[in-house]
Amino acid sequence: MKPAPFAYHRPDTIDEATETLAYYGEDGKILAGGQSLTALLALRLTHFENLIDISQIDELKGIDVRGDTVWVKAATTHSVVGKDADVARAVPLLTRVAPHIGHFQIRNRGTLGGAVAHGDPAGEFPTVALTLDAEIEATSTTATRRIPAADFFTGLWETSLTPGEVLTAVGFPVWGPRSGFGFREFARRHGDFAIAGATVAVQLDGSDKVARCGIGLLGLGSTPLRAPAAERDVVGRTLDELAPDEIGELAMAGLDEVPSDLQGSAQYRKRVGAAMVARAFADAIQEAVNA
Repeated sequence: MKPAPFAYHRPDTIDEATETLAYYGEDGKILAGGQSLTALLALRLTHFENLIDISQIDELKGIDVRGDTVWVKAATTHSVVGKDADVARAVPLLTRVAPHIGHFQIRNRGTLGGAVAHGDPAGEFPTVALTLDAEIEATSTTATRRIPAADFFTGLWETSLTPGEVLTAVGFPVWGPRSGFGFREFARRHGDFAIAGATVAVQLDGSDKVARCGIGLLGLGSTPLRAPAAERDVVGRTLDELAPDEIGELAMAGLDEVPSDLQGSAQYRKRVGAAMVARAFADAIQEAVNA
């Protein structure tokens, strides 16, 4: 099957992109890497009269370290993010998840901004953004604003971007000393969408207590999720009080919209999810201890 006809626009600047999007309104759609959108168009699951390709806008490419935040511009590809030395040093969780995003062809074309804007519940980059309390920069013809990741994902493939806004960058906080990170996901084959997965970030204080914790969940709801009960439970506890298996089970508590499909039942996904959280948490603690 092929997409329904559409008009193609390729602006050269952010201003041109926002003006074009504002002009076409609901009949316009931003195209970044296109690795998710083009599949939906080809299957005729969605249709837009005008596609506005931002992938060649130089202003939207690159990675900037500004103080304690790493800003990844929207049109930066997955492969560039995964290989960047500044990202590996400052936000290692991004580096670790990058090889698990699709296949190398997808990583060479897909963009971080496109992935976050798409907001797939099994998406690695959206879940990292949520786990690390990232900020999403959105630009329109009238203003630029920053949206906390916790407020960004609103439903299945839905975000808090308003009509006329273009996602232009994502800012990932740099966690401090004695921080550790873990990522685990389970998929039928490498590169497939995760049946369930977890991203974990922890930071220890001087007495080996957990001072800060973020636990993100993939494939366990209609959006990327956090596990707030499990996060609260571990903060303030010493390492010898922590049992990763118990944290994994607690992370699954309260999940009442876990998908059930041909890949697995809701119950199965929760069992896998608990195991992924436990393993990712153990990895993060080990790294924090050795930091």
